[in-house]
Amino acid sequence: MSIQQSDVLYTAVATAQNGRDGRVATHDGQLDVVVNPPKELGGSGAGTNPEQLFAAGFSACFQGALGVVARQEKADISGSTVTAEVGIGKNDDGFGIIVKISADIPNVDAATAKDLIEKAHQVCPYSKATRGNITVDLAV
Repeated sequence: MSIQQSDVLYTAVATAQNGRDGRVATHDGQLDVVVNPPKELGGSGAGTNPEQLFAAGFSACFQGALGVVARQEKADISGSTVTAEVGIGKNDDGFGIIVKISADIPNVDAATAKDLIEKAHQVCPYSKATRGNITVDLAV
């Protein structure tokens, strides 16, 4: 379900110069990085790239959603990590991405971990934004 502008609590603002081969920075200066295509895509690989930035944001957001779900379920997720792998490749429309989310939750059994990440996938804003648009695989 979409939110309305009046529901917005925070807005991140970033500006890119020269697209995939330049620089991207947030308006508050907290993020200011050189962006270059990875060597696998013919670039220098000297800076970060949009896929790495997306993976960082998705993994952090998903870890937050996992925390929300764990509190509701009274599950101990201390020491847990979430890794997002974002792949880019050619598709019928040019290029597309695919994501794999892996969670390591050492203090719960495998069935509980699977249940927690499936529930986190339902509440994570990144998961909601990508649902139906790209493939997102979940793994524990």
